[in-house]
Amino acid sequence: MNLHAIRAIYLFEMARTWRTLLQSIVSPVISTALYFVVFGSAIGSRISEVDGISYGAFIVPGLIMLSLLTQSVANASFGIYFPKFTGTIYELLSAPISFYEIVIAYVGAAATKSIILGLIILATAGLFVPLHVEHPVWMLLFLVLTSVTFSMLGFIIGIWADGFEKLQVVPLLVITPLTFLGGSFYSIHMLPPVWQTVTLFNPVVYLVSGFRWSFYGQADVSVVTSLVMAVVFLTICMLVIRWMFLTGYKLKN
Repeated sequence: MNLHAIRAIYLFEMARTWRTLLQSIVSPVISTALYFVVFGSAIGSRISEVDGISYGAFIVPGLIMLSLLTQSVANASFGIYFPKFTGTIYELLSAPISFYEIVIAYVGAAATKSIILGLIILATAGLFVPLHVEHPVWMLLFLVLTSVTFSMLGFIIGIWADGFEKLQVVPLLVITPLTFLGGSFYSIHMLPPVWQTVTLFNPVVYLVSGFRWSFYGQADVSVVTSLVMAVVFLTICMLVIRWMFLTGYKLKN
């Protein structure tokens, strides 16, 4: 394995984070704080508790997951799209580095940024509501697994996109709505039975549920099911990326 190449790409991508600190870190944290003010004050005044948990604390995992998903996709998609846009992708493809190493570097950098952001938001949330992480190891596991999985999804989107507009389509029209409808701000048990069944077809439900279980020991679906669904999604993304590189889809033309 070409560790020097992986390190070079990884450090380059991480350096871009510090050059765009306002957009990469500050903006998502401020947005999350506003969510606490709006949802915690407006809705929290009407819904004091959900499953025995104060509403302000209940929405913390959902807010972290919302930022985690959107930022993972955005960071990874732009990271691989920009070399395509400038034409330097051909130098990368002709270099003595396998596509596995390319993916490890770009996805690793995007996931690292998202994990750092998630931990910062978690610390920020502690300023608004009392927090208790019941299963810290599981919390970190879901944090890392979700960041890596959606960074891979973003990597796929970056290869697929042929314009900056397409980079925004999936996060804006797919990821964000699925997150809002995935139990981020409510328990799916509050829905009518029919809609509970429909909601289970939303993959984000399993991520939010598993992540919330790591905080409070309560979940809408089994934590094992959540973990299995996350691994399945990760595997699908890996297979799609492998197919893209083996066929040269949107890379060699």
